[in-house]
Formats: sequence, C-alpha cells, structure tokens
Amino acid sequence: MSKSNYFSSKSVFGQLISLIDDKKIKDAVKKTDSNRYVKRLKSKDHLISMLFCSFAKCNALREVSGAIHGLSVKTESFQLSQVPKRSNLSVAIKNRKVEFFEEIYNKLLHQYSSVLSDSLIENVLNKQVKIVDSSTIILFKDILSCVGRKSKDGKSNGGIKVHTVINADEIVPNLVWFSQAVT
Repeated sequence: MSKSNYFSSKSVFGQLISLIDDKKIKDAVKKTDSNRYVKRLKSKDHLISMLFCSFAKCNALREVSGAIHGLSVKTESFQLSQVPKRSNLSVAIKNRKVEFFEEIYNKLLHQYSSVLSDSLIENVLNKQVKIVDSSTIILFKDILSCVGRKSKDGKSNGGIKVHTVINADEIVPNLVWFSQAVT
C-alpha cells in the first residue's frame, strides 16, 4: 500500500488551508467586490490570517501578525502572498465586507457538508446558541394607578424590565434578572 505524499511537506495549518479552493476565494472576491480600494492586504491573505487567528487562539492582532511573521519561512505552505502587519489587519477588519467571509463559509459548508457529521453540528449549535430577551412590564396602568411618579403631563410612569437568557435546546431560562424599565 503506497502512502500519499501530498501533505508531507506542509504544516497542519497549511494542510487545512489547502482544502480551500482558490477558485472559491476568487469567486467570492468577485461577487462581493471585497478587494475594492484595497492596497495592501488582499481578501485571501485576510481570510488566511483570520483563520490562523482562530486556530492559534490569538487574542490580539499583534499576536496574529507576530506569530505569522515568526512562521514567515513557511508562508508558502499556507499560501500567504505577504505577511500582514498589525495595522493592515486592523484596517482590513474595519473596512472589509462581512459578506466575503459569509460567502466563503457557505461555499465550504456546501462542499464539505457530506463529510461533516450532522449530529455533531446539531449538538454544537444547541449548546452554543443562546436566546436573549428583555421585556418591559408596566406596573402603573390599571392595578397600581394611584402610585408612581407623576410626570409633567400627568401620566404615571414606572415598571420593571425582565432580562432572560436561555439555551436554544432548553425550556427553562438559565439566567433571569430584573432592572428598571428605563434601563
């Protein structure tokens, strides 16, 4: 049995990046026009930098640019045309359209959905999706019309706001708190 040597000289991150087809990135750039008015950090480099940030669990742009700069010898394996600087990353994050990343994500999900386990995705989504709600309860309507602060126009004001957080797969909220209705 012969072994494949396609991934032999690449880092693990380089192997992951090689699963993203260049044609998908070019199509997404063309569709969303995400390289318009961009001089330095092109969309593909921005995408790879943000993926590196996510996989390396970096907390700051300085960490991302420093780590990629430290690996600059291996940038061919993860297809970066240039090592991004912190300031360029900051400007790109501020100005680049989110639709570009959304397009890439949807194309990759469509391509690799047959390989992904459906139950795994559902379990992850159920545990991570939280529903947040805040509802105002007016106290001084009919029941307590005699109390409350009178405003200049003669109407009584007052109430409480109920804030709740619930996991998408549960029935009972896991967090409930009250605040003033004005908040």
